[in-house]
Amino acid sequence: MTAEAPAITAGHGAPHAAASGHAQRGISNPILGMILFITSEVMFFSGLFAAYFATRAANANDWPPRVFEGILDPLGLIMIATIILVASSFTCQFAVWSIRRGDRRGFIRNTAITFILGVIFLGMQAIDYAILFGEGMTLGSGPFGTTYFTLTGFHGAHVFGGVLMLGVILYRGMAGQFSARHHDAVEAVSLYWHFVDVVWILLFSILYLL
Repeated sequence: MTAEAPAITAGHGAPHAAASGHAQRGISNPILGMILFITSEVMFFSGLFAAYFATRAANANDWPPRVFEGILDPLGLIMIATIILVASSFTCQFAVWSIRRGDRRGFIRNTAITFILGVIFLGMQAIDYAILFGEGMTLGSGPFGTTYFTLTGFHGAHVFGGVLMLGVILYRGMAGQFSARHHDAVEAVSLYWHFVDVVWILLFSILYLL
């Protein structure tokens, strides 16, 4: 009887220990990796912003150049593109909440909408570039043109990367690879997409409003 007591106690304690170990699992590798990557990207864009403000301060008397005044209209096409990108951040979060509940249909629907909105944003940015090129503003148009296209171009490249990630997540979701218990990759991609959204809000404010 005494010999069996420790075995019985261990048997009852095992599920509690397993549950406790599961609860204290911590951040998963995909999410941790994305957080570290975003941290490096924050430093990258901080450097670009610093370069922009330094260039602007050095050319304060001619910023923007008179020939380009009025070209960057904050209430034009780029405002619509901004609204679309901000909306995509909401649909991306809706997708995360859906898969957390185990709602795969809601997850796939919201991820698909986010993917489409990201593609639309890239298309509208391309149209905006075409309009600016038509007005004579290019990457070689002095410090103003260089800084504008460098900042928005790098951001556009990051949006393109995010769209590719969303496409992979959508494909895997349609293949049934995510559930309420296993969706770390979805969480990681959502963090990246929110980061891209925040960077654009800062860019829009600096380039079009300040």
